[in-house]
Amino acid sequence: MRVGRTSAKGTLAALVMVMGAGPGVGAAEEGPGLPDVSAESREEMVVTATRYPKRLDSIPANVSVITAEEIEHSVARNIPDLLRTQAGLHVTDIAGNRASYSVDIRGFGETAALNTLVLVDGRRINSADLSGTDWTTMPLNRVDRIEIIRGARSSVIYGDNASGGVINIITHEGQEFEAGAEVAMGSYGTLDTTGYIRGSEGKLNYAFSGSRQHSEGYRENSGTQFDSLGADFRYYPAENLELSLSGGYTENEARLPGALTASDFAAGAVRTDSNNPDDFADVEDYYVMGGAKFSLGTGSQFEVETSLRRRGSVAFATFVGGNFTGETELETILVSPQFIVEQEVLGLKTHMTLGFDYESNAQDITNLLYLSSIDSTSSDVFRLEKRDYGYFFYEEIELRKGVRISAGYRYDRADFSFGPAVSEGTSLDENLYTAGLTWRVSSDVDAYFSFSRGFRYPVLDELFNFGSNSVNTALVPQVSKDYEAGVRHRYDERLGMNLNYFQIETDRELFYDPQGGPFAFGANVNLDGETRRRGVEVSAQLAVKDLTFDLGYQYTDAEILSGVYAGNGVPGVPAHQLTLSGVLSLGGGFSLAADAGYVGSRPFISDFANAVPDQSGYFAMNAKVQYQREWLSVFIDLNNLTDAEYSEYGVLTFAGEEAVYPSPEFNFLVGLSLAF
Repeated sequence: MRVGRTSAKGTLAALVMVMGAGPGVGAAEEGPGLPDVSAESREEMVVTATRYPKRLDSIPANVSVITAEEIEHSVARNIPDLLRTQAGLHVTDIAGNRASYSVDIRGFGETAALNTLVLVDGRRINSADLSGTDWTTMPLNRVDRIEIIRGARSSVIYGDNASGGVINIITHEGQEFEAGAEVAMGSYGTLDTTGYIRGSEGKLNYAFSGSRQHSEGYRENSGTQFDSLGADFRYYPAENLELSLSGGYTENEARLPGALTASDFAAGAVRTDSNNPDDFADVEDYYVMGGAKFSLGTGSQFEVETSLRRRGSVAFATFVGGNFTGETELETILVSPQFIVEQEVLGLKTHMTLGFDYESNAQDITNLLYLSSIDSTSSDVFRLEKRDYGYFFYEEIELRKGVRISAGYRYDRADFSFGPAVSEGTSLDENLYTAGLTWRVSSDVDAYFSFSRGFRYPVLDELFNFGSNSVNTALVPQVSKDYEAGVRHRYDERLGMNLNYFQIETDRELFYDPQGGPFAFGANVNLDGETRRRGVEVSAQLAVKDLTFDLGYQYTDAEILSGVYAGNGVPGVPAHQLTLSGVLSLGGGFSLAADAGYVGSRPFISDFANAVPDQSGYFAMNAKVQYQREWLSVFIDLNNLTDAEYSEYGVLTFAGEEAVYPSPEFNFLVGLSLAF
């Protein structure tokens, strides 16, 4: 993680993205009404927090950036593994085979996937159902940088799903010609291949990439194969105009080993066993996205982006007494225009954004249920739809040099329909707002405070009851109050620290209650009490000679304050997390990278009553030895160096028994890459 620093290339790319300048620009400004920022500026530029590039010290939130250089030297093989090194992010490989991940910001536990908004170049990739984010659709070789905005402040800018924070994955943009290929193989029959070509021709920038990741898996029935293709184009026909077009295709096959219960282990099961030898999930997903950015002069510009995504999936699952097959087709259309206006008002420099977001989701579902006790198969067909309309504005005013206030408002409405099973639908809406203050205390220190109102709507399959073909009209959006204060201290280019305090108070929190208890058995409900998450996030970077070292720590107190579960901890949220990562140059082209993480004990998923002892904490460490010389790179990844036996994901079953998904033991990967 970089604390307030980025490369000149990263800064210039971010500025070009928004200002619409063509290739060959040697310097750029954040905007006519704000201080000049050259391409060589040492200040970090981020685009996610406000939808246009801003210096980090002007954003009243805990923000971090993972740069291209850090990605290149990391041990990670995918984006979630890369996010593990970030303070305040709890990443869980649910099945232990890198097919399904939960990425939690600020302690939402089992609903983390629905409270963390994930973007690719500003396009949301959260699904409109309970499946959340499919991280396999964006391979690491397409990623140039990742921006992470913690907290609900971005709900005003982006709307639904941002209660915990936002992760924006920014893909490579072609500049100078470069091409590369990589092949790696290792434990569990793993074979990964990737390739890319990037460059520019006149006013056109282009980037192509492709990858295949294959593994037989650590456990029985845990094999995976992920295939991906991607393309990105940017065209600059004039100095005040940028046109963009991108697309991606993925085809993923994942076997699902399922959980092992305490009674399974007592009966002699080992960690690699599976009770679900036939379960699987196959996905085919593609998208196209286009956009235009017009500079209107006098500090104003207009942007519009639109995208189409189609995702098809087939899943098969067994259970006591039968099996279930589900086929889903989801089509998503997004349109997002916005105006950006910069001007002086009463002698004060102001920056205002006005925008509109439209999202349409149409989901066709076919469910087949087989009950072995009566040898019967039933079939149901459903069509679920959601249309979302969001209107927002965001204003920033520089009161004096180094002191800025900001505020924003959003009105959001979602219309749901469910057919042909039922004719009734429902509409939900929310009003959101935020306010913040940033103060540049000195050239090295800045402080900030913000307050925000966040929310999330029920997703399609929370509102719809597939068993009774009915709509749960009692469900309402969850809402939260988010408070945040922090200090960023950048001692010099090689040393920095962030300290942040947060508190989130959530009302009507949405969750699935499998135990019944005071609610209907197996129902999606609004919690009858309030929840509170509060904690401290600390991150620091140290670079001494040939060593770069990052440290992150988070303390989280996630508690249910009222209702029938009052006084209990939120399931799946550890109180303590510690991350360490570093890169050491050994000379002669050799380098050593390592990361380690500690995740403390936490209540089992679905154990809202805290009826059983917490799931055990764990410590895991990984390393990468690399030799790099001109166009050649050779590396070996060593994962789970201590050969620890642990489980990232644990759940309380319907019968009230602890069950876990064992994580892989020591494993390795050896690879060769060529770059031209």
